[in-house]
Amino acid sequence: MRGRRGVLMWMLVALLSCLPACRRESAEDALRERIADLERAVQARDAGELRGFLADDFVGNDGMDREDAVRLAQISFLRYRRVGVVLGPLQVELHERRATVRGSAMLTGGAGALPGSAQAYDVVTGWRLEDGEWRLVSAEWEPRL
Repeated sequence: MRGRRGVLMWMLVALLSCLPACRRESAEDALRERIADLERAVQARDAGELRGFLADDFVGNDGMDREDAVRLAQISFLRYRRVGVVLGPLQVELHERRATVRGSAMLTGGAGALPGSAQAYDVVTGWRLEDGEWRLVSAEWEPRL
């Protein structure tokens, strides 16, 4: 009897220790993490990695497609030695396998410690869950000033 109780106790401890690791990440948490990864890719000036966030059918302002967005990033990364992005609070609206994210973004670029150029934008993005990963399918931005 004593041996069974000890085995059951160890099984219970093992099961309970697995629960935090087994907890599934919510769709909103996964999307917010994906947005943070996108922010890091921009700050790392990595246009190749940026391409991986964009859906094949991405569309931005003025009909910008996926390749146009990557080229714009490449040009910006060439123009500015330092690129920064700071996101304001994000409002996430989930619609099953799609999401809309609204917020603000401050983009900076410059050669030294101080930004040579900075602009705040109001941003609305559309996201789609593809093969378990959130992809950016649309982005609209408007200068705040």
